Amino acid sequence: MATMKRSGSVLLEFDPNLNKLSKGKELRDGLSVAVQIGDTLWVANDETISLERLSRGNNRDGVQRYGQHTQFRLNDFLRLPMPPPSDPEAKDGIEEVDVEGLDYSSGYLWVVGSHSLKRHKPDEKDSVAKNIKGLAQISSDGNRFLLGRIPLDQDTWSPVKQTKQDGKRLTAARLRGDDKGNDLTRDVSKDKLLRDFLTVPGKDNGFDIEGIAVSGSRVLLGLRGPVLRGWAVLLELELKEDKANTLKLKRIGPDKERYRRHFLNLRGLGIRDLCVQGDDLLLLAGPTADLDGPVTVFRWPGGAQPEDESFVFAKDLPVVLDIPYGTGADHAEGITLFSSDGGESRSLLVVYDSAAPERQKGTQGVEADIFDLPT
Repeated sequence: MATMKRSGSVLLEFDPNLNKLSKGKELRDGLSVAVQIGDTLWVANDETISLERLSRGNNRDGVQRYGQHTQFRLNDFLRLPMPPPSDPEAKDGIEEVDVEGLDYSSGYLWVVGSHSLKRHKPDEKDSVAKNIKGLAQISSDGNRFLLGRIPLDQDTWSPVKQTKQDGKRLTAARLRGDDKGNDLTRDVSKDKLLRDFLTVPGKDNGFDIEGIAVSGSRVLLGLRGPVLRGWAVLLELELKEDKANTLKLKRIGPDKERYRRHFLNLRGLGIRDLCVQGDDLLLLAGPTADLDGPVTVFRWPGGAQPEDESFVFAKDLPVVLDIPYGTGADHAEGITLFSSDGGESRSLLVVYDSAAPERQKGTQGVEADIFDLPT
């Protein structure tokens, strides 16, 4: 049975010197991903090219805090398709990665950009003619075509370009590509079901990755769009090293494609994030279009290790919980299994885009919600 009442919250406290973005925005305003690793919690704002690490602090006044904010720029570890300007103050010139998926597995922090196009947003200050002209403008940030992995030093929980773990060398690397696309989008461009959606902006039901989960050798990517006749799409990949800093896709599809497709009946919703729990896959689902809700977490039993391509009908995707959402605010974007004391993870932590004013605490803090997972 679904539940909507949160069981608690966690206060995320950002460094005031790192919290400010361009155009008056703040990191805490829009968190798109979250993953708990040991005593650390990793999040990202989708308008940056950085990852944010927060560390577990003291539980004061009944509130669990994560602070000691450290920021890591992705271009310090991976070669981005569009490197940032040489001037560190030129924030408006940085092409965002649009980080929409983050996971940790076998010593690697995996990160994925949306791979989506965007449509110009109308402005009430502009004339009708200017808004119509703007609405016809479709563009892409080259850094959105990022799928990569970064090793974490297990003593410091800091990203590094290279390290050794259990005698094995771990290296930072990304999928082959450039600012126009990568091996995945080039293969999808040949897919009769999906290819047409590569030219459609994400919020228009276009191709839009939101969520990554890594299970063994499998990398699972959830698509916010397209949703096809009410069916959400999940792509399964396996990657191998091509060169020192690049990855390529293995041929794992039924006809030697470089991916497998899984179609999930999520009641017309698209995938907004993924989370592995044992052999199961938890799926945060929400609207493909720019709507407030509904927002639901589904469970795909055995979904972390699917066999071949699959169609999964609604009866086989039980609802775990329905997440409350606001009007124009509090859009659930990221989920991670969560433990308040380092023990077994029995809860789900949820972070939000467009955080509501009441969720923002002080000048640098924002609340994330905790929901108990049914046993």
